[in-house]
Amino acid sequence: MAKLKIKWVKSAIGFPERQKRTIKALGFTKLNSEVEHDDTPAIRGMITHVRHLVKWEVSE
Repeated sequence: MAKLKIKWVKSAIGFPERQKRTIKALGFTKLNSEVEHDDTPAIRGMITHVRHLVKWEVSE
């Protein structure tokens, strides 16, 4: 299964609480950190909700 490499690049300060919880649910603890998840529809949906705060790429 393909993996998604996700990097948190913009602070969530000033954005709705739901988006802050999504960032935390993705596993981020600090700005500019990276996490890796399996490429599933649930993770894609989470990325879509915070697409203005993260950058992502597909890796094998």
